[in-house]
Amino acid sequence: MAKVAVIMGSRSDLAVVKPAVAVLKEFGVETEVRVISAHRTPEEAHEFSASAKGRGIEVVICAAGKAAHLGGVIAASTTLPVIGLPVKTDMMGGLDSLLSIVQMPSGIPVATVGVNGGENAGLLALQILGIKYPDIAVKLEDYKGRMRDKINADDRALQEEAELI
Repeated sequence: MAKVAVIMGSRSDLAVVKPAVAVLKEFGVETEVRVISAHRTPEEAHEFSASAKGRGIEVVICAAGKAAHLGGVIAASTTLPVIGLPVKTDMMGGLDSLLSIVQMPSGIPVATVGVNGGENAGLLALQILGIKYPDIAVKLEDYKGRMRDKINADDRALQEEAELI
């Protein structure tokens, strides 16, 4: 079974990671959710990263705000794909988090989604897993088909309303 780790730098980031966990669970993917700080618990971050693959984790999502080094610290000690999830902050509205995650040094890639983009982080993890797990790929096709159908229905409804205007 596919397994994704979702790590947040602080418990206060839980609301941002919940949509990622929800979409992963919707697709039947096992999740491990942790609070690990790159700055306040660096030994735990390193231990987590070094042992993740051996525990069956295949993708890691790291949510962090402000300096947002968690994704980079995890990516530095593993070859697993790491997805950075920038958290909105009061100081710069999440721009600080986004730039901290996006601007990784050469050789330490961290894929990045938008600020507070928990659902997209989960979906990106699913797309990565879909390469290996055909059942996840099929569920993603269905998911995207439902999105398409909803937009098409909204468009038809709007066109009908436009005739009345």
